[in-house]
Amino acid sequence: MAQIIVKEVLTRRELREFIYLPARVHENDPDWLPPIYNDEWLLFNKKKNRSYKYADAVFFLAYKDNKVVGRIMGLVNNRYNSIKKERNGRFCFMESINDIDVARALLDKVEQWVKDRGMVKIVGPLGFSDKDPQGFQIEGFEYPYLFTAATNSQYLPAMMESLGYYKEVDLVNYNIPMPDPVPSLYLKAYDRFSKSGEFKIIEFRSKKEIKPYIIPILELMNQTFSDIYGFVPLNDPEKQEFASRYLPILDPEFVKVVSRGDEYVGFVVALPDLSKGIIAAKGKLFPFGLFMILSAMKKSKKLMLMLGGIRKDCRGQGIDVLMAIKMLESARKRQMTLIDSHLILENNLRMRAECDRLDGKIVKRFRIYQKQL
Repeated sequence: MAQIIVKEVLTRRELREFIYLPARVHENDPDWLPPIYNDEWLLFNKKKNRSYKYADAVFFLAYKDNKVVGRIMGLVNNRYNSIKKERNGRFCFMESINDIDVARALLDKVEQWVKDRGMVKIVGPLGFSDKDPQGFQIEGFEYPYLFTAATNSQYLPAMMESLGYYKEVDLVNYNIPMPDPVPSLYLKAYDRFSKSGEFKIIEFRSKKEIKPYIIPILELMNQTFSDIYGFVPLNDPEKQEFASRYLPILDPEFVKVVSRGDEYVGFVVALPDLSKGIIAAKGKLFPFGLFMILSAMKKSKKLMLMLGGIRKDCRGQGIDVLMAIKMLESARKRQMTLIDSHLILENNLRMRAECDRLDGKIVKRFRIYQKQL
C-alpha cells in the first residue's frame, strides 16, 4: 500500500496546489461550484489577511504516489477562544480524494498541531468566523451548491464519523417560494408599525449611496451577532477590508437599513444568486469572469439572504417585518421566484419559524463536527 505523506505548505507553489486541489478532486462533477480564486489567494495570504493577526494557522497537503490527494487547514482562533473562554482548535477547508487513509492522515496531523498549542478539543470545518464556509454538507446533494457554503463530496461526512468525530452543531438551509401576495399577517403588522413613525427604512439606488453606511452596518453586525456560534467581531481594519471585498458585488436594491433617529438599529443584505456565473467563469474574475458573474446576477430568479440583524433592545418591535416587506417588494420588481435563506443554526428557532411561516422547505443540512483530544 502506498505511503501517505502529509507536509506543511511552505512555498507559493505548494500554496497554489492547496488552493486548486478541490477543482481536481471534483473534476468529474459538472455541477461543482468553484470558489472565487481571487478571494482564495487573499484568504490564505498570511501577510494580507488580517485574520492571521489573532489566529494561529497552518496549511497541510497530503501526498500519495507523489501526487497531491488532500488538504487541510489547522486553526487556533485566539480571539474567539479568549472571548468564549474555550481551548478549542479548528480544522477547515478540508478536501480529500475518496480514501479514508488520506482523511485520517490529514486529521491526525491537525489534531497533533492543535494539541501542541494547548487545545483540548477540535471542531470543524470552521474557519476564522461564521463568514467562512462552515460545516460539511450532509443532506440535500440533489440541490445546487451554494457559493457561500461547503461544496464537499458526500463521502467526507461518513469518513468523519468513522474517524471518531461527532456532531457539534447543525445548520439548515431553506428554499422559500416568493410569496405573492405578501402574507396578510405581515401586511397587518407593517400597517401598525409604519403608523408609529419611530423607525425609518433606508433604501438605496446605487453603490455610491451604500458606501457611507457599510462601516456602521458592520459595527451593528458586531453587536447583533455577538452570541452566534463561531462569530468573531471585526475590528476597524477588518471592517474596511470586508467592505472593499464585497462592495463590488452588492446590489443596492437588496440592501435595507432601519434607523431610529440618528442610530442604525437593523439591516438586511441579500444578493441575486451568482452561482451560475461563478461556474461559467470557473472561479476566475479576469479577464471576463466578473462580467459573467454580474450577468448571472441580473438574470437570476433566486435571492440569497446573506446578512441581517436587529439591535437587541429593538427586537420584537416589528423591524423584521418592515425589512421583510421592503425586501419582498424589491424581489418582486425583479421577478424573483425563490428565496434562499443562507445557513441558519438549527437552534435559531425565531428565524426558522419565519421560514416555516413563508412555506419554506429545508433543502440542505450542514454539520460542524467535534472531537475531544
